[in-house]
Amino acid sequence: EEIHTGNYFYLPQQLNGEPRSYTRFNLTENMEGDNSQVEMKLSSDMDEEVGGNGVGDHLNHNSERSPYVARKPGRTPKNICFMAATTLLIFIIGYLIGYLVHRKKDLAPSCAASKLDFNDDVPEAFHETRAAPLMDWDKVEKLLAQQLSVSNFDSTFREFASNSHQAGSPGDDALANKVLKRFKEYGIQTWTDEHFIKIQQAPASGFNKVVFKGREERPQGFLSYSATGSRTGAVLYAHYGQESDFRMLQGKSINVNGRVILVRAGKISFAEKVYNAAKLNASAVLIYPDPDDYPIGENTQIYGHVHLGSGDPYTPGFPSFNHTQFPPVQSSGLPSILAQTITANMATNIMRQLGGETLPPEWGGVTKLGNETDLVTVEVNNVLTERKINNIFGVIKGYVDSDRYVILGAQRDSWGPGFARSTVGTSVLVELARSISEMVKHEGFRLRRSIVFASWSAGEYGSVGATEWLEGYLSSLSMKAFSYINLDGVAFVLYVNLSSRLEELQMDDAAYPFLAFSGIPSVSFRFTSNSVSQPDYKYFGTLLDTEDKLNSATSSQTPQFAMAAAQFAGHIALRLVHDHLLRLDLQKYNSIIRSQVAEINRRVKTLLPKALSVQWLISASGSYSRASRALAKDSENSDLEDIEMCRLINDRIMAVERNLLSPYVSPKDSPFRHILMGSGPHTLNALSTHLEALRLSNPEADADLFRNQFALATWTIQGCANSLAGDIWALDNEI
Repeated sequence: EEIHTGNYFYLPQQLNGEPRSYTRFNLTENMEGDNSQVEMKLSSDMDEEVGGNGVGDHLNHNSERSPYVARKPGRTPKNICFMAATTLLIFIIGYLIGYLVHRKKDLAPSCAASKLDFNDDVPEAFHETRAAPLMDWDKVEKLLAQQLSVSNFDSTFREFASNSHQAGSPGDDALANKVLKRFKEYGIQTWTDEHFIKIQQAPASGFNKVVFKGREERPQGFLSYSATGSRTGAVLYAHYGQESDFRMLQGKSINVNGRVILVRAGKISFAEKVYNAAKLNASAVLIYPDPDDYPIGENTQIYGHVHLGSGDPYTPGFPSFNHTQFPPVQSSGLPSILAQTITANMATNIMRQLGGETLPPEWGGVTKLGNETDLVTVEVNNVLTERKINNIFGVIKGYVDSDRYVILGAQRDSWGPGFARSTVGTSVLVELARSISEMVKHEGFRLRRSIVFASWSAGEYGSVGATEWLEGYLSSLSMKAFSYINLDGVAFVLYVNLSSRLEELQMDDAAYPFLAFSGIPSVSFRFTSNSVSQPDYKYFGTLLDTEDKLNSATSSQTPQFAMAAAQFAGHIALRLVHDHLLRLDLQKYNSIIRSQVAEINRRVKTLLPKALSVQWLISASGSYSRASRALAKDSENSDLEDIEMCRLINDRIMAVERNLLSPYVSPKDSPFRHILMGSGPHTLNALSTHLEALRLSNPEADADLFRNQFALATWTIQGCANSLAGDIWALDNEI
């Protein structure tokens, strides 16, 4: 990088990417009439040996300071030798200048070079063109397949299997050190990220209890972040606790206020079940694994959390770093009511004694819903504690856009053995780090962009480790992390489903905060069952999540499943760092935006045909559609050898998810700001829900508030389209 100073170029001499010494040349025109720039690399040691300020001072010395100008030299042997040496030196320097100028023109790249720092071991070609030679993709796939093996996964499973590694425990720390050691053995750069978080544990002395008609139960399982205390209320069965289930109860004129809600596990997260009940003023929620959904044993305890969000709920929107003075604040997603898990046997004892109406046919139609006399007392004595957790990182740097990276991450902690939950994912992470580092070191593979490997802690409490890292480095990650690939629970069923199925990310998925909080394109994947008679693996959140259980579910093919998962994740990551342009299809959002806009338009025409026009929103949707098509066309017509052009296009692609985060809501109050995939009143789904509330004359509905939310959501889409268009003169200003 040239530093322009007056009439001279000072060319930094670089060692490991840092300026160490400078060479100064006068700007004189060469024979071809252009101002040539010449770089001669001199170390600081050489400068010290000649006793001056470098070659520049010798070529541009002041004649008054030279003893050979003060008087006419005689033709002594000494003077003759000196003149000959001087002449030879000038000739050599002139020859080198001419050679370097000519060589520079011959080797000049066809695009602007990226301003990157390179290590000493980077081949010379990278210094000249700043472009990694593109290895054929078929060869990349073959190299990865050669590195991954079933035997390697067998040994890695043995190393990382643990019966006790809850977040922040000695077992968790031991696994963290193993991951760190592995990364260092592979020769990749490592670092750690430390946080002090608050988590809720089962009472160390004492217990939680449920008392129904004189029978006391003391479940060992618990739900972290529940409210604490004791509540008594009448039992009300609410199926899975979904919003539709509560609407059915309300349709039967059944009062939910003050009731203790009994629901089955499944369909939605524990946190969503509790949130839905709390909205209707229930006093507590009991959650059990129904044998029809979870054939795991009638006395199996289940564990989880009920924070409707991710990260440390006592530092919402900002990281839990040590010694930081936090205000007395907590997440709006913390429940205000009690929540407790019970076993299937405990639930059966309660349900067989319930009165009231019979269950709806679609709910089973056998058990009663419960009436006002079926009183139960729930007591939760969970203890809030502080734990230190560590996230572990390794990075393999790219050779072109090293400051752009894809992240591969896996949860390390678990309630118990957590073999499917954490051991398999951690093993896949470590094996991918080993395999790709071997491809780079020994097979000649060069990454255009970097790959970051992340081992998270406190995943069982709501992706706490990952979210705290995102909160701590959100500004640094912006426009640099272009994808997140989640490796949690990737292999846990009987047979691979050969037909792929796309599903929306759920809030309890570790990839969700990357997308909805940080605006980073994210993906989770898993193998699913081909047959409803062969259910998916059901031991997550229990102490039965062991290697034996997973082997039983996979017919002892767990290493093969893990290897297939590693190949799948590896192909995604390697393709993203291999190709010139990111393979992220922005036009996929066209159909999502159009369908949601169409639904809003339909409801507005029914409810507010004269008071509100949807044309503004429709126009913004059209702007996004045109901008995404234009970018796709730019990508097709781009010169892949033009590094700067590729970087500009990739930056436009990366900006889309980030610009779909609503800038009009606070990350502290509404952390999941993504208007399509997030949660809160700023989302397009919330606009449709608000319109439905207006139709039903819900007292919480507000037409003026809806108009405000409508306008902000519209401009978020238009702003995203503007950013996608690129330069300011390319913006669509039809609105």
